[in-house]
Amino acid sequence: MSASAPAPGTGGRARLPTAVNALASLLALLSLGWTLWHGVTEGRVALAFGVLVALGELARWGSAREREPAPLGAAAALSYALLGENAEQATHHGVLQVIAVVVAAALVGAVPHVALGQGPSRDHMARRVLTVGFAAVCFQPLYNSGKLKDWVGHGPYFALVIVAVLVLTALCDAVLAATTAHARTGWPFGPLLRDELRAMLGIGSAVCATGAVMALAVAVAGLWALPVFSLPLLLTQLSFRRYAAVRATYRQTIASLARATEIAGYTPQGHARRVAGLSRDVGRDLGLSEPDLTVLEHAALMHDIGQLSLVDPVPAGATAALPEPEQRRIALLGGAVVRQTGVDSAVAVVVERQADPYRDQPLTARIVRTANAYDEMARGEGPSGSLGGPLEALERLRLGTGRDYQPEVVESLARVLSRRGGP
Repeated sequence: MSASAPAPGTGGRARLPTAVNALASLLALLSLGWTLWHGVTEGRVALAFGVLVALGELARWGSAREREPAPLGAAAALSYALLGENAEQATHHGVLQVIAVVVAAALVGAVPHVALGQGPSRDHMARRVLTVGFAAVCFQPLYNSGKLKDWVGHGPYFALVIVAVLVLTALCDAVLAATTAHARTGWPFGPLLRDELRAMLGIGSAVCATGAVMALAVAVAGLWALPVFSLPLLLTQLSFRRYAAVRATYRQTIASLARATEIAGYTPQGHARRVAGLSRDVGRDLGLSEPDLTVLEHAALMHDIGQLSLVDPVPAGATAALPEPEQRRIALLGGAVVRQTGVDSAVAVVVERQADPYRDQPLTARIVRTANAYDEMARGEGPSGSLGGPLEALERLRLGTGRDYQPEVVESLARVLSRRGGP
């Protein structure tokens, strides 16, 4: 297969996100048009929830890569979709008005972020429209027709129905997110879905719980319940924002430590960054979980730090060309340095064991070893890469699968390079 030829089935996968975005856009336009034509039912209620959704979008953190950067806006949208009463007075807004209010408010709240180049992605907005629409379709027709009241009344069973709808909505959102990511990247669907489901246990559960509580509270106490019950989630959002900032600083610190070998002239510029990028992509392709990917990325960034203990630098920092005892010595020195920095001990283990025979290594160490050797060989660094070139490097890795490199990791690397437009 040529480098430019798409893999079998990738054409259909690539069209899936476009179809999802088109469906969400069509639904949003239909809802906005229908609401403008027929007017807004119970405008005061719609305005209150719209303002809360907009404020949630304004308070968002991070970028479109975050799973739920605007939890308050998501909770308010779900609450409006599951609202049946306001201060014990029945509401009559339908599915299309729910979607219209949420879309309009989200667009208003996203304006400052779009101006700064940090607005939500199309995939994120499409998911918001489709998941809110799903929740509204599950609840509003049954409630407005009176069937839900006949079936469960207004007691604890009514609350259980709302919780059940939220659980189904969260599951649909996780499946949609994993499906879209799989279509765009080609990473295995199972691990992507697992990471999405794991994320639901964090901020996702807070979003669902707050949405349910706000809908039930407004039904009894009226719109005054909105600021009261949204405050805890807003504080949680601020805490998550600080946590995300700490994590970003932590990664920047590791990246700075990794650059010490480049600044000192022990390794070529950009080598650690390239190895980390390849390692993370290979780990994704092999189905590693998000925590394991983080350990893998940090270990790949710091895999050469043991060279700082050498008196004589390795030519071009090409450790793959060294005798095995020397590779192990550098790896052990690197692990000792990592442990002294206070970085996660799991990172130190990967750094220490990257020079072991692959059958004795954890998968993360096998990945780092393979990505490091490829980057050295592909750029003709040191004796092992004297022939140079990506195709030659990949062939050499395949020839070394008898002892040095795990065949599955090498083939995963080949798939990653193919997605990048490489060999």
